Amino acid sequence: MGKGEKEWRTVELLEAAAGHFGASRVPEARLSAEVLLAHVLGKSRLDLYLEHDRPVYADELERFRSLCRERQRGRPVQYLTGEQWFYGRSFAVDGRVLIPRPETELVLEHALERHKALSGEERGGFRALDIGTGSGCIAVTLALREPQAVVTAVDVSAPALDLARENASRHGVRERIRFERADVLQGTFGRIAGGPFDMIVSNPPYIPLREWEGLQPEVRDHEPRTALVAPGGFEFYDAIAERSRELLGPGGLLCVELHADGAGRASEIVSRAGFRRIEVHKDYSGLDRVLSGVVKP
Repeated sequence: MGKGEKEWRTVELLEAAAGHFGASRVPEARLSAEVLLAHVLGKSRLDLYLEHDRPVYADELERFRSLCRERQRGRPVQYLTGEQWFYGRSFAVDGRVLIPRPETELVLEHALERHKALSGEERGGFRALDIGTGSGCIAVTLALREPQAVVTAVDVSAPALDLARENASRHGVRERIRFERADVLQGTFGRIAGGPFDMIVSNPPYIPLREWEGLQPEVRDHEPRTALVAPGGFEFYDAIAERSRELLGPGGLLCVELHADGAGRASEIVSRAGFRRIEVHKDYSGLDRVLSGVVKP
C-alpha cells in the first residue's frame, strides 16, 4: 500500500489491502478490507466489484490508509465504521458498547417464538424488559418487530444508554422505549418501573475472569470489559434469575444468552430461582447459546 503517488483503482486497492492484512494476520483480512473501503467510498461491498475501475482519490486514500492502520492495531471494523448490522438493521456502535453478534439475534428470535407459543397470540401489548441493553439492539428490534409491545431497557452504563437512545431515535422508536440506568447486581433493581413484565431478555456478561487473557486481542483490548466479564462466569445469571422472579408476572418468560459451556450451571440457577419448562437452544455452530424458562405461577 505504500506506492507513493500511484493512482489507485478500487479493485487493486482492495486487493493490496486484503493482502497486507493477510500478511499481518489480521482476522477476516479480505472482509475487513472490503468493509473499510466501502465505508470510505460510501458504497456497498458489491459496488466495489461492480465499479472496480473507479479511481480512489487522494482524500479517500488517506482516510482508508488511516482506518487500515487502526485495523492492523486490532481495532474492530465495527468501531472504525461506527456501524454493526443486527437483524437486518444498522446500529451505531463504538467503544461504549459491546458489538452485537449474530448469536444474540437467536436470543431475541427464540424469546419471541416462545412468548407466542406460551400466550397463543400472534402479537399483543405485552411488556418486555431488556437487561444490559448496550447498543439497544434487542430493545429496538423488539419494538420494531412488535409495535404493540411496551419495552423497558436498562443498563448500568450511562454512556451505553446514551448510545442506545441514539439507536432508538435512528429507528423511530425512541418514544416507545423506556430507558433506565440500573445495576442488576444491586437489590434496588427490583424496583424497575414498567412491570410486571411478560418477558425479560438479556445478554449478560458471562466471560469468567480466568478466560479474559485468552480472548481475541480485538475483543479484550477494545470492547468494554464490564459488558463481557463476570468474575466466576455466573454472577449475572444468579442476579437476573432472582430479580426476574420479582419482575415477571405469572407465567412470564425469561430468555438469556449463554456462555457455550454454561448451559448446565445456568439451568440449575434458573430452576432454583423458581422457573420451570426450561429450554436450551443451540447456535449456528451447534453450541448451547440460549436458555429460557417460565416463572412458576
